[in-house]
Amino acid sequence: MITTSNSLLSSLPEEGRARLLALSRPVEYPAGTRIFREGQRADRFWIIRSGTVAIDLQVPGRRPAVVETLRSGDLIGWSWLVPPHAWHLGAEARSHVRAWEFDAVHVRELAEEDPGLGYTLAVRVAEIVGHRLQHARTRLLDLYGPYGSGQWPEGSLR
Repeated sequence: MITTSNSLLSSLPEEGRARLLALSRPVEYPAGTRIFREGQRADRFWIIRSGTVAIDLQVPGRRPAVVETLRSGDLIGWSWLVPPHAWHLGAEARSHVRAWEFDAVHVRELAEEDPGLGYTLAVRVAEIVGHRLQHARTRLLDLYGPYGSGQWPEGSLR
């Protein structure tokens, strides 16, 4: 069930959504499953049907830093869309996950065949990437910045 307003699927016209979903296959991941790692080939993506997925960033000498937790309706992965098609972050199932999996080559072919749908997909994925980058920045400042998310302590000199 897709209900979130920030869902990739909810942003597509009905016909485009149906064409995209026709390229999907249902998959499941038990909690703790590493879905992908930074640097691996990004040849697919997923839309979560149920469960939660942690998006993380490798930090040398530390455990991966979770930068965002994704839920039902959210897109897992965007690196499939642009060369060099390698994951910039990692993903791990935090709970049992059910998702639709999409082969990136087939989706890029669909986008080329239907430029209107391709444009809508590209713009929506770009919006998601922008949101995720901002979220990751804030999360990393919370984890590693001297003043958390960039908020200066009350009464401090700026």
